[in-house]
Amino acid sequence: MKANKTTSPKNEVSKPSIAYYQKEREILLALGNDLTKVRDKNDLIRLFKEGIKGLYFITHTIVTTIDYKDDTYSPFLLDNDGSPIRDHPRYAEMIKARFPLNEPFIQAVLNSTEPVSFVLSDIMDDPGSPKFLRVNYEKGVREILMAKLMREGRAIGFLHIYTDKINGFSQNFRDVIVGIIPQISSAVSNIIKNEELLKREKEKTFLLEFSSRMASVRTKQELTETVRDVLKQLSPTGSFVIRRICGDTKSFTEPYIYDFGTHPVPKNKVDWFQQLPLNDGLQNRILTSAIPLLFDVDREVQRGISSGYLHYWKSLGIAKFTGIRLRNGETNLGLLLLETAEINIPLLQSICAQISTAISNTLANEQLVKKQQEQSFLLDFSNDITQLRTKQDLQSAISRVLDKTLSTRLSMIRVIEADGIHLSPFMYDAALFAGAKSDFDKLANNLITVNELYTAQVLASKEGLVFNVEEEIKKGNDYARLWKTTGRRNMYGLPLRIGDKNIGTIWLLADQLNKMLIKGICSQISIAIDNIRANEQLLAYKKNLEIENDYLKEQIKTIYNFSEIIGSGEAMQHVYHLMSLVAGTATTILITGETGTGKELVARGIHISSDRKDKVMVKVNCAALPAHLIESELFGHEKGAFTGAVERRIGKFELAHQSTLFLDEIGELPLEAQSKLLRIIQERELERIGGQQTIKIDVRLIAATNRNLEEEVKAGRFRADLYFRLNVFPIHLPPLRERLEDLPQLTDFFMQKYSRNTGRKMKKIGSKVIQQLRSYSWPGNVRELEHLIERTILLTTTAEIDYVYLPKVHAESGQEELQYLNYSLDELERNYIIQVLKRCSGKISGPGSASEILQIPGNTLHSKMKKLNIRKSEYFT
Repeated sequence: MKANKTTSPKNEVSKPSIAYYQKEREILLALGNDLTKVRDKNDLIRLFKEGIKGLYFITHTIVTTIDYKDDTYSPFLLDNDGSPIRDHPRYAEMIKARFPLNEPFIQAVLNSTEPVSFVLSDIMDDPGSPKFLRVNYEKGVREILMAKLMREGRAIGFLHIYTDKINGFSQNFRDVIVGIIPQISSAVSNIIKNEELLKREKEKTFLLEFSSRMASVRTKQELTETVRDVLKQLSPTGSFVIRRICGDTKSFTEPYIYDFGTHPVPKNKVDWFQQLPLNDGLQNRILTSAIPLLFDVDREVQRGISSGYLHYWKSLGIAKFTGIRLRNGETNLGLLLLETAEINIPLLQSICAQISTAISNTLANEQLVKKQQEQSFLLDFSNDITQLRTKQDLQSAISRVLDKTLSTRLSMIRVIEADGIHLSPFMYDAALFAGAKSDFDKLANNLITVNELYTAQVLASKEGLVFNVEEEIKKGNDYARLWKTTGRRNMYGLPLRIGDKNIGTIWLLADQLNKMLIKGICSQISIAIDNIRANEQLLAYKKNLEIENDYLKEQIKTIYNFSEIIGSGEAMQHVYHLMSLVAGTATTILITGETGTGKELVARGIHISSDRKDKVMVKVNCAALPAHLIESELFGHEKGAFTGAVERRIGKFELAHQSTLFLDEIGELPLEAQSKLLRIIQERELERIGGQQTIKIDVRLIAATNRNLEEEVKAGRFRADLYFRLNVFPIHLPPLRERLEDLPQLTDFFMQKYSRNTGRKMKKIGSKVIQQLRSYSWPGNVRELEHLIERTILLTTTAEIDYVYLPKVHAESGQEELQYLNYSLDELERNYIIQVLKRCSGKISGPGSASEILQIPGNTLHSKMKKLNIRKSEYFT
């Protein structure tokens, strides 16, 4: 290092004027006097600006201080406004940097008893020279004067004075600097002490505010927010995790509260959220240390610490973090891991003491709340139990209470049969054993006895037994291998009793259960099962006594379930029966029938009777869709997918998610649309036109058509594979001419409806009218009847309908005429008379009779019937 080379010579400034030196001395002496008044950094900065920089050859002055903890020195006081390097690209780096004390440049300063000056071009590229030398040089600085700041015989920092001229520091200037260095040292020392005092006062205020907030903490959420706020002031990123010692084993920790701060949330939560053994090589050191510990991530990884959180931090570039134990008295509650490279031990210990107290209070409060919730759930469960009448209701209630209070699910309930020996499955949650369904079905359906090994042990116990799954597997327990598929550690077997009488057993898989809570639940379940079984026996006896009456009631109930559909004849009863069978399922339905038979009403009736009734059934009339818009209507499209697609549109399939989609006139779909419909039915997913996202759908599909789809398939107008997909559960609606027994009921319904709509007060339909209606063939079916009644009401001026305006029947040409060529005249006449008699319900003469339709006297009709051997059984049932 070339310090001696730059030591000021006796004649550094050629022919200096006495006036100049006098001015220089006056400025420096004034600076020395003002230094005694310095109390903070601003005072010192102002003196440097107005004093030292008053000399023309000084560019700027800074002060650095030494940190002996890591043997570095760093900027303490900066002239940010006047520094020529403030616009250098590395200026921000320089003011935050920590420079090592062991480099030759600063060692030369430390070893000198007087200020030392350096020509930057001579030293800035030497090995170990600090980077700020070149930064200053690049901004026109040429020489630096360094002086030690001392306090009580120890260096506390350095005074840096820069000039843009070589040999810019006169000997006189150096002498005065030597004279004021003690005062600058004292001023810097005072500032540091004042800042420390202010810092301690700030910490006290901070702790008081923190303590005040912590005193009001009652919940984990409140604790999380309070701790997050305070730790953000200690950590540059705000990243921390508090791991709590698990209450069950005392050998693991689990995350209690945490914040990722400015770091991204890990995709693999195992890194943070898994339980970790206390003795993982790092946590145990924290828990046994009375003071916070500072950890170097790389060093801990090299030591072989394999905990996921450590490697996650390393992947984020975290270099150091602090660990401190959390204690309540002499008990370890857990530990705090905080991302920070510095430790303020007293402050951190004070904060953690309050966090520990708050955690204890919060846990106690959580236990109290949990107990209250459990009591509330048990009370609700008890209330539910008293209202239960069916096994299904009981299973729903048990599932709710087990999930809410114990976070587990029902494995099996077995009840003792009437013989007192055998136990049969009463209820279970098969979904719990979805991974071993065949084994579960085999073992669950076994009829075991009270002497079976595990059942006998449970029934003989007072409060039930706990079977460790792994231990039972070692014993060769077949059930244990099934239990293991659920991933739970223990099987709890408990007796179900009424008083001292065993009525069965209940089995629950869990890692740990609250025994007192499950005991209360089992007591309620026992009562409910006993009541349900007694109720089931009562219902069985009642059913045996009144089976025929129950059957008739069920028929009536079925009709009322589909109240929008009118008709109680045999043909419609068959339709209702099919509807009731399929309504509660998700099965695809194909409704066939002529136009006007009520296919949409049947579809709506099925929807309303299903578990999707809370959502609107979506209807699509396939015959009304333009060919170029079918896909958009059914599947939707994205904005810009085609010309005119100015916004995203949701298709009918998406609208019907978790509901029912009714595709009316399915036979009218073009083949191209049929293929796309088939794919959606098969895959249960779709993509909007112009979209990339695959959308899962849960849609119950009901299709309807008045076409014969089998004939359409043969003709190549309908895809066979789509037909088979739709024809899972066909329902055929009979035409009105095949259910004439429903005419009175339908007519009365439409009369009431249109009387209200038109304001007419129609009260009655004449019997002659009903006979007239029976005599008509009804090509338009129920819809035609509805319109006929509406028209009749408008044309009728009295309160009774005594005549209907039936349309004239026109003979149809075509193939149907050709079939008559195969019959004799007598055969044609005989068949025609039978059909007319059927339409008139066997009435031969009088109003609305067959003779009236045939326009012959009643006696003549009798004679023809006798001649043609027409028996009553052929036309009247």
